[in-house]
Amino acid sequence: MTKWTPRHEAPEPLEGNVVATITGGTVIWFVLFLVQIPFYGWFRDHGHLWWVWTCLAGGGLGLIGVWYVRKRDAAIRRAEAAAQRETAGTGPQA
Repeated sequence: MTKWTPRHEAPEPLEGNVVATITGGTVIWFVLFLVQIPFYGWFRDHGHLWWVWTCLAGGGLGLIGVWYVRKRDAAIRRAEAAAQRETAGTGPQA
């Protein structure tokens, strides 16, 4: 198994504007859903109705994702602010 053992450490994950990325993806899913609605009959007749519902599910899950990453970003900011207060000596007194 030594053949598959990594020889170097994994790089740090990239941190970007996650909220904007998830919001953009969610908007795309909802737009795809709305574009397909006028062709609902065609999708039904050709057995591709799941395409319509997949786009709606993607938009719905995207809304959950937006909520999640906003909470995550807020928690990260709170933790960073608490760490800065603690290193500055203005943290809570025990």
